Amino acid sequence: MSTPFPFTAVVGQDDLRLALLLNAVSPAVGGVLVRGEKGTAKSTAVRALSALMPEVDVVSGCRFSCDPDSPDPGCPDGPHAPGAFASRAARMVELPVGASEDRLVGALDIERALAEGVKAFEPGLLADAHRGILYVDEVNLLHDHLVDLLLDAAAMGASYVEREGVSVRHAARFLLVGTMNPEEGELRPQLLDRFGLTVEVAASREPDQRVEVVRRRLAYDDDPAGFAARWADEEAAVRARIVAARELLPSVRLGDGALRQIAATCAAFEVDGMRADIVMARTATALAAWAGRTDVLAEDVRQAALLALPHRRRRNPFDAPGLDEDKLDETLEEFGGQDGPADDGDGDGDDDPDPGPGGGPGGQPEPDDAPQGDGDAAARPEAGEGGEPQASGGAGEQSPARSAEPFRTKVLSVPGLGQGAAGRRSRARTEHGRTTGARRPRGALTKLHLAATVQAAAPHQRARGRSGPGLVVRRDDLRQATREGREGNLVLFVVDASGSMAARQRMGAVKGAVLSLLLDAYQRRDKVGLVTFRGSAADVALPPTSSVDAAAVRLESLPTGGRTPLAAGLLRAHEVLRVERLRDPARRALVVVVTDGRATGGPEPVALAGRAARLFAAEGTASVVVDCESGPVRLGLAGQLAGELGGTAVTLDELRADSIAGLVKDVQGSRRAA
Repeated sequence: MSTPFPFTAVVGQDDLRLALLLNAVSPAVGGVLVRGEKGTAKSTAVRALSALMPEVDVVSGCRFSCDPDSPDPGCPDGPHAPGAFASRAARMVELPVGASEDRLVGALDIERALAEGVKAFEPGLLADAHRGILYVDEVNLLHDHLVDLLLDAAAMGASYVEREGVSVRHAARFLLVGTMNPEEGELRPQLLDRFGLTVEVAASREPDQRVEVVRRRLAYDDDPAGFAARWADEEAAVRARIVAARELLPSVRLGDGALRQIAATCAAFEVDGMRADIVMARTATALAAWAGRTDVLAEDVRQAALLALPHRRRRNPFDAPGLDEDKLDETLEEFGGQDGPADDGDGDGDDDPDPGPGGGPGGQPEPDDAPQGDGDAAARPEAGEGGEPQASGGAGEQSPARSAEPFRTKVLSVPGLGQGAAGRRSRARTEHGRTTGARRPRGALTKLHLAATVQAAAPHQRARGRSGPGLVVRRDDLRQATREGREGNLVLFVVDASGSMAARQRMGAVKGAVLSLLLDAYQRRDKVGLVTFRGSAADVALPPTSSVDAAAVRLESLPTGGRTPLAAGLLRAHEVLRVERLRDPARRALVVVVTDGRATGGPEPVALAGRAARLFAAEGTASVVVDCESGPVRLGLAGQLAGELGGTAVTLDELRADSIAGLVKDVQGSRRAA
């Protein structure tokens, strides 16, 4: 077994280490979500925590880590006789993002269950993680069906495995720790709320601290065991402090004054539900125990708010996590002074909670009270008369227009039956969903079709010498259930950013509609991409990604001006789709072209654009053209482009979020009818 990097040797990242230590003191806090850029010691710190966790007592021979003082009465290995127990280190179980459902929850021996009626169960990762840590690296990339199982286990403290009437249940209470890079996409709100605390991490910009990071890492790589030995005393001290804090925790007093501050803070920041209040209370209590105190101070409440609320105040994926610390301080001051020690609210003196090894609190989340996209409004040039923006930068380039407010959209779907990645948009053959038929299994059996299996086995019972009530089942009789669910798609936006599109009101409406579809794509687990064309070329402003935040930022800062290289934009979009088909051939695409249909620059630009459009039609790619042409004289070029693409056009006046979503659905219906 490899030697983990010592927890106390991690440089900086004080908030991250504090959040992990508080969960070690009080697992009821509910886990930690660590957000940050790559290479910031997220995984290193989490893996190092397991060495500091106190040992746990388990029933000897129990595969489900039952507590000998209160064994689970429904344990599949039970009932347990009193007395026999063993002590072992708390486990840290890693859940790979590509794990199967059976690997997570466990698997039943279907043949024995059918033939003998025996619940032969092989435990999964949830059983291994019981009373320990379940760690998910890149948790935002976890498949939806695994997220659903995690949510169920986290909510009920148990895992259920049910297959055609055969049911197994076991306890599954664990400390959930996840790490993620926000650039790769966000978490579902339900799973996000299940993490008790969240921490934003970033690499230090201090040269001395960066030097120390490199020095320690090189020393560890050269001699892991020797490096760990040099930090053994610090590790032992922190481990002893965790044990002492756990013993002190039941004696910590959370007074009415602190509770009022917690409730007022959650109300002031308009967080949903009551989980935030409960998590804050548990975190503040753990902070006091970690500092060796039996009373919760106002500073504990403040620190608890900074760790427990940022990810709960988001209203949509375009909101950045964070708290307005001035507002937090005002709320704590307003509701302080009502309950003795809990109201000693300036946080000064010797009783400040110690954030753990390595220094003071530091690295708090950035306040973010302003609406997304408004932060640089003062730096933007004002629009001139008629709503046109004044020029900025190079010749022919105009400042970015501010997008209109996004709206809820109708469901977009691609026709036919796909087999892409799990999602919530178009019909597809999936491992989850309603059963539509049966087939012989290819590889391991994952979903048994009971009726088809019995039907296959029934004619052979006499030849197999059946004499008792059990059905004699052979492996050749097993049938895999075929299921139909929903898949995620690739929505590729091709946006005309040329001078003819630069009117601020027009581009604002276009951006608002695209943002609405981006929000819908986030909720339906799609990938999105953005191609823009202006001047003399087309650019991939955003390669296909699951990060709605990144797409929204790129769209908001989109400049306009210059000629209209329509053919270049279509060809670049075609190349993006070609590459994506090689990477993910099962994911189907929908192309949304936003343009007035004009094509300028180069020889025969209109004819060249038509030839480029016919490439999409020849491949059967679903498409829609948003006609942004304005003025009393209309050339109808966008309609012609839609005909070449094999799609449909809609005018700019119809370009509201609900209209464009309904249009795309109608387009798919018309393609299906054709």
